[in-house]
Amino acid sequence: MRTILIAEDSERKLVEEYLPGETNILVTGVGALNVMRALRDLPRDTELINIGYAGSANYAIGTVVEVTEVRLHHPNVTYTEPTMLLTPVDDLFFRALNPTPAVCYSNTDFVLSSPHKDCVFDMELAYICGLGFTHVSAIKYVSDNLSLHAYHGLANGVEEAKH
Repeated sequence: MRTILIAEDSERKLVEEYLPGETNILVTGVGALNVMRALRDLPRDTELINIGYAGSANYAIGTVVEVTEVRLHHPNVTYTEPTMLLTPVDDLFFRALNPTPAVCYSNTDFVLSSPHKDCVFDMELAYICGLGFTHVSAIKYVSDNLSLHAYHGLANGVEEAKH
């Protein structure tokens, strides 16, 4: 049995649209610590599909992406770390949507600018993969072009920092 991972309840509509009929849905919460808490007791051979919103510097809003690999996003330093490859989504309905293959960069905060193109940004996927699961797939819906305001208009999640 596979488990569908979403960060927030607002992403349930994405599950209904891209993987209709799925009922085994786990809401992890946004960000690394929430992901680690939500997934720490799952067997590492659990088939996981992460579905959620993502930003992109250049993909049009509404683009459906199938993530092929994930990395951490750390724009201020360079160091050697693994690139994690994902498993293709095994679903005929989803395959018929002809998703755009792309790299996903996970960050600890909302990405507001980046020189990286032809990719998406999220706040969970690298941490999911980093926990050692052997079968992880991901579907991302481009919700914004690195604009927290546009993301709020669509998803109504993640709050802005309080000063």
